[in-house]
Amino acid sequence: MTDISDLLSARAVRERAHQLLALGLADKLPHFRIDLGQLDTIADLVLDVTSKAYPGGTVPFHSRWRHFVVGGVDRWTEIAGRVSWPDAAARPRAEVDLAIHSVLLDAGAGAAWRYQDAVTGTQIGRSEGLALASLDMFESGAFSADAGNPLRADATKLKQLTVADLERGFQVGPDNPLVGLEGRVALLRRLGEVVAAKPEIFGAKDSPRPGGLFDQLATDAIGTRIQAADILQQVLLQLGQIWPSRLTLQGIALGDCWRHASVVTDDATTGLVPLHKLSQWLSYSLIEPLQRAGLEVADIDGLTGLAEYRNGGLFVDGGVLLLRDPADAGRAHAVDSPLVVEWRALTVALLDRLAELIRQRTGQTPEQLPLARILEGGSWAAGRKLAFARRPDGSPPLTIISDGTVF
Repeated sequence: MTDISDLLSARAVRERAHQLLALGLADKLPHFRIDLGQLDTIADLVLDVTSKAYPGGTVPFHSRWRHFVVGGVDRWTEIAGRVSWPDAAARPRAEVDLAIHSVLLDAGAGAAWRYQDAVTGTQIGRSEGLALASLDMFESGAFSADAGNPLRADATKLKQLTVADLERGFQVGPDNPLVGLEGRVALLRRLGEVVAAKPEIFGAKDSPRPGGLFDQLATDAIGTRIQAADILQQVLLQLGQIWPSRLTLQGIALGDCWRHASVVTDDATTGLVPLHKLSQWLSYSLIEPLQRAGLEVADIDGLTGLAEYRNGGLFVDGGVLLLRDPADAGRAHAVDSPLVVEWRALTVALLDRLAELIRQRTGQTPEQLPLARILEGGSWAAGRKLAFARRPDGSPPLTIISDGTVF
């Protein structure tokens, strides 16, 4: 018997993803067939992409912090280095503020949108452009209620955010459309509402702000040690109410969790497939602020791969996942459709298979080469490379109708 709240865990994501993979390997899924024979070729590509991106062999974690490095310059490190932080917790709180709002803004931007970087003069799209836009807004104090302290995000300011604010910050216009703009604004406003409603969590050491989650995580640590999966649990527990119009069961908001009839259990959770993509992306992105604050984050592989279109596209474009109906490649699919849920869950399970293969090839253990490094090295970049090789605009192999709060 599964407790409903168990769906708010990385373990549930992994278990149900592998349940669907097992059905797929038995040729019992409605939308995809699986050809594991192509996984070796994908592993070769991931290793090649990784060696070129990180020739020294030291691969950082997959996280939002990578996107703040522009032209070899770490913008956030430069900004933080100019600040006289008043105490040891001030910088990690600011970093959690930044990570949370930036990750929530990181759903797919669409192929057309670009951000003009004032420093380099270049136009940057997709996740990197979204990251830089969010960082510039953060540095300017766009999310702060304290004019003398711009590097913070306050609940009161987040609740007041408008579409016009984000249009200005993200340079959106008729010729530079951003997918899901209204959804992103609504998400940040809900973030402000949830944070304001939980002062005991987000305002224990300061006025309510997302960065207050740092204090909660530090309190939860055993000594100076915290499990990566426990970061996700807190993210889902404390921020789960921000997600719009999603499934709830027995009064519990399930977040990035969807229905697929092939997942069968003997309890109330039958047919439910949790994925928690943005929440896990956020959890990965909170690891480094916690480490910089002196905490040890253990069992990084307690989190799963990310069920998004670059990793998912890697397996479709790489021939591991084959559509039963090829015409589905030309149709637009709702994010809650069984086809998309199946695709995303299979992505999670196949990333585990890919990680095992890459570790065998390199002679490394999960501790030496956690999934977070394989994603960064890695599978995400390889998925993007294949996408551009097959489609001029680098779009994913499947067209997803999204409101800007999933991918």
